[in-house]
Amino acid sequence: MRAVPSVAANGLTFDYESFGDDGAEPCLLVSGLGVQMIRWAVPFCRALAAEGYRVIRFDNRDVGLSTHLDGASVPNLAAVAAAVARGERPVVPYALDDMAADLVGLLDALGIERTHLVGRSMGGMIAQLAASRWPHRVLSLASIMSSSGNPALPSATPAVLTMLQKPVPSPTEDEAAFLAQSLAFARAIASPGYRFDDDAYRRQILAEAARAWNPAGAGRQIAALAATGDCRERLGAIAAATLVIHGADDPLIPMAAGQDVAAHIGGADLRIIEGMGHDLPPELFVTVISAIVGNARRRPLGSEC
Repeated sequence: MRAVPSVAANGLTFDYESFGDDGAEPCLLVSGLGVQMIRWAVPFCRALAAEGYRVIRFDNRDVGLSTHLDGASVPNLAAVAAAVARGERPVVPYALDDMAADLVGLLDALGIERTHLVGRSMGGMIAQLAASRWPHRVLSLASIMSSSGNPALPSATPAVLTMLQKPVPSPTEDEAAFLAQSLAFARAIASPGYRFDDDAYRRQILAEAARAWNPAGAGRQIAALAATGDCRERLGAIAAATLVIHGADDPLIPMAAGQDVAAHIGGADLRIIEGMGHDLPPELFVTVISAIVGNARRRPLGSEC
């Protein structure tokens, strides 16, 4: 299933889709853990493109229609976490740094020198690492419902942690059970201040499952996240104008995580949104896009007034 273009980068293939004028300033959208690019809703992408940007969404490695690293094992997460706690470098197929390098490889393949970066959840951490390592490639950074990896930060709520530990049924073997569990999790992390649209979420979940189902890839991404660990020291190298958006009611990555990201990036603009959880409801599209555009038009820290 390939209805969108793909490019080769870093020895992998990445599926992507563009919105807006190809000659406009690029804005690359980076997805979260195990999440396909279609989670960046088409109306959101079109509305952001209408502000004068070439908006590009893509599938990270090991998810969607980009390359699945099927030959790599899924690391034992407990062993990875224990190694990190001991100060050791765990053996994993890849880390978030490799996924950040994928962003640069994708830009090179598309002939893009510099871009605005917008990342959500784990994608926010990937974007942070790219902005810190390749500051000359990043016009601005927006980190949404993400974290610094600080181990002292609060974890997800007990209810959400319990759901995360429950194996997800295969959609090909038991679609009803898969849909029920996926909907329950989506509802648990959704924004309490906004209506939860069961039908819309059901369509989204089934569309993603039909497009690509790769739980092993999600497992490798979890290991990549765990192995990357604390990124606070690296955030100080970010020179691009930075926006941090976080929901006041996020049960998966609590608000303190967003506050910590902003505290470690010079000049970062922190926006806490009341009633927002760990999703991006359509009612917030205008608010979030307005903030992204405003940040993109800011001068980077240290530039002349």
